Amino acid sequence: MNTISYGLEGKVAVVTGGSRGIGLELAKKLIEEKAKVVICGRKKENLDAAAASLGGGGSLLTVAAHIAKEEDVNRLFEEVMSRFSRLDILINNVGMNLMTPSTADTEVAQWQKIIETNLTGTFICSRKAAAIMKQAKKGKIVSLSSIAGRKASPGMGIYGIAKAGVEMMTKVLAAELASFNIQVNAVAPAMVRTDFSKPFWSNKEIHDHVVRGIPMGRIAEPSEVVHPVLFLASEASSFITGQTIVVDGGSTAI
Repeated sequence: MNTISYGLEGKVAVVTGGSRGIGLELAKKLIEEKAKVVICGRKKENLDAAAASLGGGGSLLTVAAHIAKEEDVNRLFEEVMSRFSRLDILINNVGMNLMTPSTADTEVAQWQKIIETNLTGTFICSRKAAAIMKQAKKGKIVSLSSIAGRKASPGMGIYGIAKAGVEMMTKVLAAELASFNIQVNAVAPAMVRTDFSKPFWSNKEIHDHVVRGIPMGRIAEPSEVVHPVLFLASEASSFITGQTIVVDGGSTAI
């Protein structure tokens, strides 16, 4: 897989939540592709550590920003345009979950925190990116969804609701932005071996239960999500929009 190239040299890509997990793997591959990469995250120390691991020199920009805050997002894209003068790709990668064993019994504040980060933040970033891309009459927006948005999962009810919203937002934005040559798509993984899902896969009982529902008999590695995302960010997907690629080892096929 590491030999695959997506023709992204010189492209400017923003990866939200790019300091760890899938976001960091995406940033690594984009730098390998010789793209200009912007990663954002809430904690400067995490961004500094990511930058040290990535290298990238002048082709890498880190911006501390909370994507659910409009003023932070405005500043993020202002820094992108100031540094690189263009925007080709937005990858909405940020995701967070607070365990919610019973959605019906969840406090409104907890609901709001999960929805704001996963759904509202994706909207705010997509809205800002779309305004820039419309001027250029081209662009790619790819959002990370989850199979939790397609089937109810224990402890992930509100997260799943937010991700279902991300998939519908993908369709709506794709229809609205098609005339501007902007393609909007999503990737919906099952469990991936990252820190985000570590409480699940590091527990043998939970891990084994999940794997029993995956025909391929294992959970995904981050690179197996990175490649579909970069395909959708490349010109190879120029006639694909409003779609969600499910990366789940066949678990939603049974």
